[in-house]
Amino acid sequence: MLAVAEINYIRHEVNNKDCGYSSVAKRTGRDPRTIKKYAEMEDFNQKPKKRQNRAAPVLGPVKVILDEWIKEDLKKKKKFRRTAKRMWEQLKNYHDFKGSDRTVRDYVSGRKKEFLNEADEAALPLEAISGTAQVDFGEAPFIYGGAEIVLPYLVVSFPFSNAFYFQVFPSQNKECFLEGMKRVFHHMGGVPKAIRFDNLSPAVKKVLPNGERQLTEEFQNFVLHYGFECEFCNPNSGNEKGHVEAMVKYVRNNYLLPGLHVIELDELNKDLWEKAEKDRNRKHYQKEWAISELFEEDKAAFLLLPAKEYECVRYETLKADKYGYIKVDLNLYSTSPRYALSKVLVKISYNTVEILNDDHQLVVSHSRLYGQYRKSMKWQPYLNLMAKRPTALKYTNFYDQLPEEWKLYFESCTVPEKPEALKLLSVILKDHDFSVITKALIIASEHGHPSVDAIKQVFYQLINGRGIRNDIKPKVPLPELPEATRGLGHYDQLHKGVDA
Repeated sequence: MLAVAEINYIRHEVNNKDCGYSSVAKRTGRDPRTIKKYAEMEDFNQKPKKRQNRAAPVLGPVKVILDEWIKEDLKKKKKFRRTAKRMWEQLKNYHDFKGSDRTVRDYVSGRKKEFLNEADEAALPLEAISGTAQVDFGEAPFIYGGAEIVLPYLVVSFPFSNAFYFQVFPSQNKECFLEGMKRVFHHMGGVPKAIRFDNLSPAVKKVLPNGERQLTEEFQNFVLHYGFECEFCNPNSGNEKGHVEAMVKYVRNNYLLPGLHVIELDELNKDLWEKAEKDRNRKHYQKEWAISELFEEDKAAFLLLPAKEYECVRYETLKADKYGYIKVDLNLYSTSPRYALSKVLVKISYNTVEILNDDHQLVVSHSRLYGQYRKSMKWQPYLNLMAKRPTALKYTNFYDQLPEEWKLYFESCTVPEKPEALKLLSVILKDHDFSVITKALIIASEHGHPSVDAIKQVFYQLINGRGIRNDIKPKVPLPELPEATRGLGHYDQLHKGVDA
């Protein structure tokens, strides 16, 4: 494109002075065809420049390879991505590349920007619909036992109203995932009609080539039970649930930092309902309404809760080892000696692991362990076996767990008494803790070392309300009786009456 002044001169000389193209070309030093072009041009609208695609004989054959490497690396953490120099070295070593490292660096830099721009431009402005929700996990630091730990929290957000709920859990497993959503549903008194998820492993078992999802059995049953429609983001497209991702950050920054002190998660979670609901007193960031008012519209569009609450558990049939331990998520849980080297049915929730017998009755219940290579031992089912080998008592951690009163009692027991005492504890601890049976031991010991039967008798008196006798108070008041006195004075009074 010629300069504006030169174009004006050409058009003036040709169109206004009727000069020939050749004469103007001689005076300007331009080609006559250029003079003709600008003299007759009628469209001066600005047009975007066309990108020049120059041939790249050296780089051309390896562009496809570099594109694949760049796409692979963009899915990884930045510290795990190859540098352009490393790609150049790989091209030289494995693809007989003859070009310079500068050529590869320029190409990789440009293509990275293009791929990142494509990802950003893929986001669509979606209209928020009342009664719909989005779900995702976040992570935050907490202080537990004087140490800092990182725990996940589940956020359920509502794009229409900008409301949210959140609950903290020990893990991001299936049971915590389902338990969190169930809590929110029942706390609200309704179920969102549609919920958008990322391709979370607790929900999605496999992403199929046609875009369909193979759901985990537990999640599929949960969806059927509560009746909501589930939607999933495209792989690596978390921006499609941008509302909940923004809310995950909002919750962390406003409620979970700095790290909260945690004693019991259940107690902490009770407080979080109120915190989320207080947040609704502010106005929506775009709409001229309070979030609390908009959330009422969300609730009006919710589905009704089913009559029965869903039990967020899974069942597994596991084989116990020779000691009667079963393994769940690399942690060990005791069952009973009778199940050693046998299969047992295990009921697993987010906070319990329960061992069931063939009739699906509870054998023993454990608090669920998180972490790896930990052990939970419940001794009650093993006490009958221990009664056959009472000398082993002192070498078990059951002995360490005994109250001091029971340790002293076992030390003073005769050889025949120890098995009987262990059998008694086996029966009592099945339905009770140590508190009442220890109280019974203390009462029975008031007059010296008690027999096992004496402890048992006092225990059943305590649990049946006969351990402490209260004074009996008559319903009808009794008449007052004369004061009783000693001596023969009463006979004197009798003789006086006779003499009279």
